[in-house]
Amino acid sequence: MQNIELPLGKYSEYKDQYDNNLLVRIPRSLARNELNLPAILPFNGYDIWSCYEASWLNIKGKPVVRILRFIVAADSEYILESKSVKLYLNSLNGTRFASEAEVLKALEKDLSWAANSKVSVDSYEINSLINAPLTIFDGTNIDDLDAEISEYQVNPNLLELSAMDEIVEETLYSNLLKSNCLVTNQQDWASVQIKYKGKKINHESLLKYLISFRNHNEFHEQCIENIFNDIRQRCMPLELTVYAKYTRRGGIDISPYRTNLNLEDVKINMSRDVRQ
Repeated sequence: MQNIELPLGKYSEYKDQYDNNLLVRIPRSLARNELNLPAILPFNGYDIWSCYEASWLNIKGKPVVRILRFIVAADSEYILESKSVKLYLNSLNGTRFASEAEVLKALEKDLSWAANSKVSVDSYEINSLINAPLTIFDGTNIDDLDAEISEYQVNPNLLELSAMDEIVEETLYSNLLKSNCLVTNQQDWASVQIKYKGKKINHESLLKYLISFRNHNEFHEQCIENIFNDIRQRCMPLELTVYAKYTRRGGIDISPYRTNLNLEDVKINMSRDVRQ
């Protein structure tokens, strides 16, 4: 298995026989060092992967099609490089497996190696999701604020507290988050939800700040940790959760979830966003 040679932005030969050497991992420390995050991370969380193009052959050679979900802990040493995951999943296409359990066992083993942390893998039959709802984030949408925007590179100084010195508990969300892939510069679109308890954040300043990611180049997971850290430092909330659902690219969508709450005390809504 590879460690650092990225397939992003390069011609890739698609293999249809199982090959876990296709997986590429990226140290989380590369981006976290730039944020000057402390050794003890100020957040818990997960990266929630939904993979819609997963297929293999059963023992008789008949194709099996599934939707897969991976849960990667935010404290894993590595993030999974998305194109390498796509290539890896494609390598199952022409491979025969004795059972679905065998496939899931291989996926968990390989992805856990790549993350250097336990990765859980679930599979879903297409028909089992026929009544699954599409959702949007709950909370107050801040996108209709009549804000004048002039900055499209990340600027945490845009974040301000409300003039009212009060402790509040509120949930805000925006569908205007956009960033670009760190390597290919392809556009990444997301809806993002911010839940916090603390001094009230000025909503217009938060919207301006989120829009300032528009020309920023960074991976999904890193963008959300950037947002969490900037709000943590600038607004100092007592409780903070940042959750983004990125739109699908290459048959995969990623939803990073970061919180300073105990994960045992939160319930994460993993339903598909309307844009996924």
